[in-house]
Amino acid sequence: MEQYKAVTKFVRISPRKARLAAGLIRGKYVQDAQDQLQYSALRGGRLLMKTLKSAVANAQAQSEIRPESLKVLEVRVDEGPRMKRAKPRSKGMRHPIMKRMSHFTIVLTAV
Repeated sequence: MEQYKAVTKFVRISPRKARLAAGLIRGKYVQDAQDQLQYSALRGGRLLMKTLKSAVANAQAQSEIRPESLKVLEVRVDEGPRMKRAKPRSKGMRHPIMKRMSHFTIVLTAV
């Protein structure tokens, strides 16, 4: 059983929000996963769609396989680095703002 992988790093969305979209496609066939992400209102869905299309393209480039026979084996959203910013508060204090990033990993398998 061959596996095909695509990784997208340093995506400017918090991992918690992106994991909501990742849960929609876990374990589905590629066509169903694309439909689910396309019609989802989640911003993470649009970003995961790019990685899913990349994984399908990798599968087609490595072996002559039809996209209909591919299934999502694993979807992982890991935490990337944080951009640390600050917001001014009263009496000269500051309040930290963490701008989080994510790393997406999608693994497909032929069924």
